[in-house]
Amino acid sequence: MTALRSLPKRHPVTLAVRSAIISLALVGSCANTWAAPMQSLATSPAKVFNIPAGPLGHTLSRFAAETGISLSFEPALTEGLMSPGVSGNYSAADAAARLLSGSGLAMSLRPDGSYTLVKQPASGADVVTLAATTVIASPESNSLPTAYPGGQVARGGRVGILGNKDIMDVPFSVTNYTSELIRDQQATTVADVLERDSSVRSTGQVGGVVDSFYIRGFPIGEGNLGELAFDGVYGVTPNYRVFTDYIERIEVVKGPGALLYGMSPNSGVGGVINIVPKRSLEQDLTRFTATYGSDTQAGGHIDVSRRFGEENRFGVRINASTQGGDTVQDNQSRDVDIGAISLDYRGDRLRATLDLIAQEEKLDALARPYLISAGLDVPSAPNGTKNTTQDWSWAKTRDKSAMLGTEYDLNDRVTVFAHAGGGKSDVSRLSDQTPRILNDAGDTVVTPGYYKFEVDRYTVDAGGRAYFETGPVSHTATLQATRYRDKLSRGINTGTPMTSNIYHPTDQPKQHIPSPDVMKVSETELSGVALADTMAILEDRVQFTYGLRRQNIESTNYSGGSAVGPSYDESATTPLAAIVVKPWENVSLYYNYIEGLTKGDTAPATASNAGEVFAPYRSRQNEVGVKVDYGTFSTTLSAFQIKKPSAELNGTVYSVQGKQRNRGIEFNTFGEIAQGTRILGGVTWIDAELTDTSTTANRGNRPVGVPEVQANLWLEWDTPWVQGVTLTGGAIYTGEQYVDQANTQELDAWTRFDVGARYSTTIADRATTFRATVQNVFDREYWSGVASYSAFSLGAPRTLLMSASVDF
Repeated sequence: MTALRSLPKRHPVTLAVRSAIISLALVGSCANTWAAPMQSLATSPAKVFNIPAGPLGHTLSRFAAETGISLSFEPALTEGLMSPGVSGNYSAADAAARLLSGSGLAMSLRPDGSYTLVKQPASGADVVTLAATTVIASPESNSLPTAYPGGQVARGGRVGILGNKDIMDVPFSVTNYTSELIRDQQATTVADVLERDSSVRSTGQVGGVVDSFYIRGFPIGEGNLGELAFDGVYGVTPNYRVFTDYIERIEVVKGPGALLYGMSPNSGVGGVINIVPKRSLEQDLTRFTATYGSDTQAGGHIDVSRRFGEENRFGVRINASTQGGDTVQDNQSRDVDIGAISLDYRGDRLRATLDLIAQEEKLDALARPYLISAGLDVPSAPNGTKNTTQDWSWAKTRDKSAMLGTEYDLNDRVTVFAHAGGGKSDVSRLSDQTPRILNDAGDTVVTPGYYKFEVDRYTVDAGGRAYFETGPVSHTATLQATRYRDKLSRGINTGTPMTSNIYHPTDQPKQHIPSPDVMKVSETELSGVALADTMAILEDRVQFTYGLRRQNIESTNYSGGSAVGPSYDESATTPLAAIVVKPWENVSLYYNYIEGLTKGDTAPATASNAGEVFAPYRSRQNEVGVKVDYGTFSTTLSAFQIKKPSAELNGTVYSVQGKQRNRGIEFNTFGEIAQGTRILGGVTWIDAELTDTSTTANRGNRPVGVPEVQANLWLEWDTPWVQGVTLTGGAIYTGEQYVDQANTQELDAWTRFDVGARYSTTIADRATTFRATVQNVFDREYWSGVASYSAFSLGAPRTLLMSASVDF
């Protein structure tokens, strides 16, 4: 406890750790105080529990006897309440949390070392229920807030420069998906996880090489520069696809995030996806997971966590996996190898982490999205197994990433921090580019090519966070300086056109295309300084956040290794103003105004003003919302409007006159709505419009790829008949989407249903979980989404996923 006492009283690590230790409490008996030799849940080693479901008081008494803690509580607290029980290898704290899941009760540590039960506040702010999340002190991410019962969604997460915050204190719509959800969903990539979010739609092709998204109707990750943040900074996360093996949390902040995270490398404005890496746990972990996916994708994943040294100050977390075999798409095979190491140190004042990631993916007959000729209606989608890419095509993607993070408490009120890191991505592929559909019969033409891409990224930041008061107002102020650089190199050699058909793919002779030379294409540097302050009054019932970020953008394009055209060097200042009001403990009302930033264009050579450089484009969001925390689950309702400008060629003049306005309403809910029943879902309605464009006939039309309605619903039910069995199911709905700005070509609305089950038990004293999921159970044939450049993707066919995890 020395390290805990040395932390500043108002430090977020201190608050989170103390809250978690307070909540590491109890269990009780039915009527009287139950005494045992004094033990602590916080220090009790992991063990195998096998406590069946039953009356809460009875299960808690048995738990107390098995763990040797001293506890007492009022019998009326547990009267009529049932516990789901616990079976498997858990730390005492996690086992207690599972026993209390859905009860509305929390555990409290008394000064004498004994435990008692208390009613959990609806907001979960003062006493935290112990869901399956471990408290970890780490640079800048500080501690990870606990999850709602069921462990699928966390009660809080990182919000860029604002640091870790409870969702009830965040003036934005946010959702934080946990590693437990990732495991239970059997999600391979971040795109798989974000299928659960109604504000997000994946536009990447299943079986392709890139994952891309729309958030609130704006594209994210479509280019060669990655747009997913890693522990709060850009430039580290693998570029084209992010696998889940090394992820603890996936945090989604909806809306522009220029002030919070800095300008996105590829100028995305719809939201920010932040990856929180796995770090060492308080309890030792050795978990092996065997996986299988149709057709013959098999693999294994090992997850090891250890802490050691004086007061367990040093930690290491290792994740490694391999998988390979044929996929559900015709002629396609896939091999993936992943390795990740996280090291951390927790001292009295200094905290540091080092994250290293390496991943490699190989695909044969990789799938590609489609374009369509003008004047045609989009034909009906073929079965998702159909693959028009030739079986002699292939792709290989290699990513390496590293980041060092440090944090130091200068005193009880001031903490300084810094990050340094980067990544390198290499892609080689001999494949189709984008097949074009030529007629209603589904005939296609495409030119194959040999493509090479190399992307180097570097990032560094430094700053400080201070806690102080001015009269009755408390402040949390952060000053941060950032610098990000990337370099894109590319080489392309093309072959000769080939024909095929989306319903009846045809084999074509292999083309011998020479490997291209790789030349530098562009360099970009994003640098800036940001200041943000959250002021709170009335015991944090009213919180006002304001801030400014001065962003500078420098970029140069190259051809043949030489710079071409004028270099881009522009600056802009983006603000944030937001407020949170809590009229009741479990209700938050919020409003925000925040801006996004996109690199301004340079007029092309075909324009009469060729070479003219435009200032960065500002996207502006206004949002208002309400959040209600019911203790075991939460709901969020928000209304937003985002306006984004763009440049277009009007006659011979290239100018900024294109404007898109997305106005929408979002409703989200997550958590346990009844004992043993959990929900994760939402609906998003978007009124998107091209309010101005150089083509008069397109004014008032819907933008490409933005459906009017998106909805998700996922349910889990712990069966009362067989202990440890959970049934799962869900649906995804996406409305019609236009492929062109003229709104003459559209994709039909579609709904996909998934079902699954899992069974948690103990085998040879080892906690074991079996999982099975069938995606697209009715084998629906559909076009899943449209990228901003009008390329649309084929939806996945019926797919079986199975896994078995064992804790050693």
